[in-house]
Amino acid sequence: MKNAILIAGPTASGKSALALDLAERKGGVIVNTDSMQGYSVLDVLTARPVAADLARAPHFLYGHVHPATAYSTGAWLRDVMKLIDDGTLSGRPVIFVGGTGLYFRALAEGISEMPDIPQRVRDRWRYELKEQGAVKLHGLLLRGDSATAMTLKPTDSQRIVRALEVLDASGRSIREWQAERGQPLIDRETARFFVIEPDRTALVGRIEKRFDQMLDKGALDEVKRLSALGLDPELPAMKAIGVRELHAAMAGEIGFPEAIERAKIATRQYSKRQTTWFRHQLGSEWLRLRPGDDLETTI
Repeated sequence: MKNAILIAGPTASGKSALALDLAERKGGVIVNTDSMQGYSVLDVLTARPVAADLARAPHFLYGHVHPATAYSTGAWLRDVMKLIDDGTLSGRPVIFVGGTGLYFRALAEGISEMPDIPQRVRDRWRYELKEQGAVKLHGLLLRGDSATAMTLKPTDSQRIVRALEVLDASGRSIREWQAERGQPLIDRETARFFVIEPDRTALVGRIEKRFDQMLDKGALDEVKRLSALGLDPELPAMKAIGVRELHAAMAGEIGFPEAIERAKIATRQYSKRQTTWFRHQLGSEWLRLRPGDDLETTI
């Protein structure tokens, strides 16, 4: 794909508004590049574009994944490939916007192809995680794939289960699969790379205000609907910021003021991790957008 525009940034940094303005000015389309905004149900808590935004420019890969699915970087990349193959993205500027660094890396550098995991294998290891816990499964992985196990914390349940699934389904270490790099989906020579680096104090203020607005817009109802699905709490969608905190308040485990403060703190911590990742993992081709930049002439 030629002439792609990539816009990365931490949560609440204004990247979606920038992408929408750009799409309108250039007649472009927007592709979600954020892992949480791909899940359905969580419209408000993931700050997905609202109906008015969707009417201003075409948006793709938003809210198309059921929360019961453990959506991955590879799955997202395959969804982008489908959009390319069926011509959906042809003839217009394509703007990728979001906060998931691994999605941007896969898009620009390619990703190793992972084996298909049968549902019975997924179910087996989710059951074992629930019954035995992450530490014991880490011990199993240590015996079957010591090289991978040595790189993981014994409490990193998601990555441990993923490694066991791949080993079980394919008979090969996940590290072997990861070593087989795929092809990038964009032409790096014609692509334009931008990462927003907002003022930290201003960002914290936006995070606080936005979560209050989320509550006004129905965040509690979303958590109720998600909880009613009876999903495994280890699924990625169940770890969306605000879900656990508000669920604990609704269950009477903590007060709502404490839940709200915890969610705001978690969001601030997440934005800091995103900023650190972008600073150290995105290369020199990425133009840093800072407060005061004239964005209309820059992009």
